[in-house]
Amino acid sequence: MAEKRDYYEVLGVGKNASDDELKKAYRKLAKKYHPDMNPGDQDAAEKFKEASEAYSVLSDHDKRAQYDQFGHAAFEQGGGFGGFDFNSANMGDIFGDIFGDLFGGGASSRRNSNGPMRGANVRTSVNITFEEAVFGCTKQIELNLREPCPTCSGSGAKPGTTPQTCSKCRGTGRIVTTQRSIFGMMQTENVCPDCRGSGKIIKEKCPDCRGTGYITRRTKLNVDIVAGIDNGMSVRIRDKGEPGVNGGPRGDLLVEVRVARHPVFMRDDMDIYSTVPISFPVAALGGKIRIKTVDGEVEYDVKAGTQTDTRIRLKGKGVPSVHDKNRRGDHYVTLVVQVPTKLSREQKQTLKAYAKASGDEVK
Repeated sequence: MAEKRDYYEVLGVGKNASDDELKKAYRKLAKKYHPDMNPGDQDAAEKFKEASEAYSVLSDHDKRAQYDQFGHAAFEQGGGFGGFDFNSANMGDIFGDIFGDLFGGGASSRRNSNGPMRGANVRTSVNITFEEAVFGCTKQIELNLREPCPTCSGSGAKPGTTPQTCSKCRGTGRIVTTQRSIFGMMQTENVCPDCRGSGKIIKEKCPDCRGTGYITRRTKLNVDIVAGIDNGMSVRIRDKGEPGVNGGPRGDLLVEVRVARHPVFMRDDMDIYSTVPISFPVAALGGKIRIKTVDGEVEYDVKAGTQTDTRIRLKGKGVPSVHDKNRRGDHYVTLVVQVPTKLSREQKQTLKAYAKASGDEVK
């Protein structure tokens, strides 16, 4: 028989790992190697047993103290892995917590499986311009939303009739099955196939909603887009998502914002970047230029001897913070000295005179 690995090594944690660190490490390994996720894979099953054994010891303070002092020898009389009770209350809580999403939840979720549930969120998108993203705007969108059927008041049953309690799940909306596994008896919970989780059976369906309890309406909504929003961010509109189940609240509507590219400006977080050409005389001698910003044109005094690719900062001319409209980024401008492609005779003569004075040879 192969020598047992150190329990801390099995879980991939240090010897002074906290309870939360142990649980997080075990949860990751258990989900990866659980037999239900790896049917027929004996190697995965062995790794799952190894991780479960390690966690059953290290999660128990008394057993962990014994293991830290004596190692595996502390449990040799217990028969190794078979000596641990995976049906005990302690491990039952562990499995119920860690595998709730795999097996449908523990006892608490079964008790509340047919209770009120919040509706799902709905996603859509809206297109805006660069300037609208900077300063904010209001956009109207149109989409299909489900509303309670006015004919049956959302029950799904034909007027004059009422839904009946499902006989298969007895109104719980869930079916629990028990099966034997290598770890003992395990329970799995699934949605009732007859009532589809509602706990009710509708014998005579409402003719308008066909038993769903909802009708779909084309709805127009105004979306307030905050100043400073960036491409890919979403605006949340409360209670405009899918209706809740069994009296639960509606979900939310999430509107993703898609910002159009700008021909001049580029954005990085709260800062704006652009490039402005300047003439050689202005670069050499200095002078005033006008720079386009999101707030309009501003005048800037170029210093004499400015080199191409010089970057200047226009403080407070960037994008507002989505959290504080009074705080704005900056606008960074790269000045590029522009070389003319066509010159008049007078301009050529002037440049030749300049070149001669500078000691340069030109055509």
